[in-house]
Amino acid sequence: MNTNYLQKLLEGVKNGRIEIDHALDELKNLPLEEIGFATIDHHRTLRQGFPEVIWGKDKSAKQILSIINKIKANHDNVLATRVTPKKLEVIKQKIPEVNYYPASRTLTLINHEIEIKGKGTILVISAGTSDIPVAEEALVTAKMMGNETDFLYDVGVAGLHRLINQKDKLFSAHVLIVVAGMEGALPSVVGGLVSRPIIAVPTSVGYGSSFGGITALLGMLNSCAAGISVVNIDNGFGAGYNASLINRV
Repeated sequence: MNTNYLQKLLEGVKNGRIEIDHALDELKNLPLEEIGFATIDHHRTLRQGFPEVIWGKDKSAKQILSIINKIKANHDNVLATRVTPKKLEVIKQKIPEVNYYPASRTLTLINHEIEIKGKGTILVISAGTSDIPVAEEALVTAKMMGNETDFLYDVGVAGLHRLINQKDKLFSAHVLIVVAGMEGALPSVVGGLVSRPIIAVPTSVGYGSSFGGITALLGMLNSCAAGISVVNIDNGFGAGYNASLINRV
């Protein structure tokens, strides 16, 4: 339950516009709601400023749909990651207003206006076109968490002039998310140019010796550039979430 809705509910009780029994019905599922296969943390918005996020990869379409309906009933916005098009078809039949981002397989449902809480722009950068699915997951997450966002795609180290050509975006961003596969060099380059926090995201893109992203991960962890934090392989969601927390400070 988001803070704005809760505040309006309590003000309504105080002013006599909302009956206490109605308010109790609204609050009865805080903090948790058990639905058999899942325990939904409705209190998370009040604790952390953003509701529970649905990991869609290992859940059935029916399970995802059930969780979405429960979050929706609690007046929160919905973010689900790794939702396949096949699962989307089932969900859209019941909730046609969901938004879907096919590149990242990310699903959203806007139940209330997203309040901008970020202090500046989060810039998401991808080294290559093949890294865009992970970058988009970070971008959608950052948007859902109340940030102004921008992106630069396909500006990797194979052609650094493409990156330098966008220096205005680089230098104006408040937090940067840099997504790269292969040898994972791009975060180090960006880290040597800007004075803002960088979250590096290794992707599983690359030839055999990239070892499914491990090479990029190790390269980013060993970066000589200061100010770089690294999340797990292909974890665009984690990068977007962490960037949002930083951007609120």
